[in-house]
Amino acid sequence: MRVLGIESSCDETAAALVTETGEVLADVVASQIAMHGPYGGIVPELASRAHMQAIIPVIREALAKAPGGLGGIDAIAVTRGPGLVGSLLVGVQVAKALAWSIGKPLVGVNHLDGHLLAVYLRRPGKDELQDGPAMPYVGLLVSGGHTALYRVEASDDIVLLAQTRDDAAGEAFDKAGKLLGLGYPGGPVIDRLAARGDSGAFSFPLPMASRKILDFSFSGLKTALARHVQQHGVPDDEQELADLCASFQGVIIESLVRKSILACKQEELDQLVITGGVAANRGLRIRAKEVCEDNGIQLFVPPPISCTDNAAMIAMAAAHRLAAGEQDDLSFAVYSRDPDRRRGKFRRDGSLVERK
Repeated sequence: MRVLGIESSCDETAAALVTETGEVLADVVASQIAMHGPYGGIVPELASRAHMQAIIPVIREALAKAPGGLGGIDAIAVTRGPGLVGSLLVGVQVAKALAWSIGKPLVGVNHLDGHLLAVYLRRPGKDELQDGPAMPYVGLLVSGGHTALYRVEASDDIVLLAQTRDDAAGEAFDKAGKLLGLGYPGGPVIDRLAARGDSGAFSFPLPMASRKILDFSFSGLKTALARHVQQHGVPDDEQELADLCASFQGVIIESLVRKSILACKQEELDQLVITGGVAANRGLRIRAKEVCEDNGIQLFVPPPISCTDNAAMIAMAAAHRLAAGEQDDLSFAVYSRDPDRRRGKFRRDGSLVERK
């Protein structure tokens, strides 16, 4: 079975061909980073317009790898949310039109499910992980828009364990990059600088340090960096700037890893999957491997190309649903927010007063 995946939830227009076993036959991504860079972040209207221009050429390039082209695929998968509504609509409407025109099954995929199942993708020629974990496992999904822990019992049984109460980790990296004049996106630049810096050079508070609460918080850390810059300015010395990046990144990584290990212990699971755009961070991958080995936990991290937004993960998630006999009709709607995310006011003990 060949599944055509389409992804347009944010600022990447992507299409991919994936088999039911996770083999990636084609994976095409058109990035908008250069477009949004001058603004320091994603401009939704520009993003949706760029998707409209790129989506047909991207799909054509992916289909060029399929015997028989469009007629050689067995199903179509598309991201239906969460994401930017205007961007999502471009991908969904094209997917619906294609599915209707060739009479093939259509699956609307939760973008976050795609990230959590990206660990099962198999990319020929890659030296990294080829076989994913047996379920259940704990999944840490960490990206520009999301930071959350999940128990993945099965592909259709994914339970939210904890989440960020404010900023996502990737958002904190990007805002830090802007504060330090490093451009957008800030995360990759901070990671490169941190690799040659001293993470103990500057002191930043470890957010949500309680050993009992799984939730994350990064707004206070971002504020601490902003105050440091306000008082001392952006370092002129390259080594001092690297030390500052290493110290800031080190606290984020320590929070992510500690909470992930705690989740594994609370859930009594010895497998951890880290995925999402921030999972491409080298510092996080190194630290997570060290701590998992110390705690007897098996770590699975997809190669960086499978961590950032891509259509192959969307096709993989759809393949799981199709194998279970599921598909969607042409009337499904998009959604901007994850329907499982908890919203409301958190008490000090971690309990939540739900928003009505």
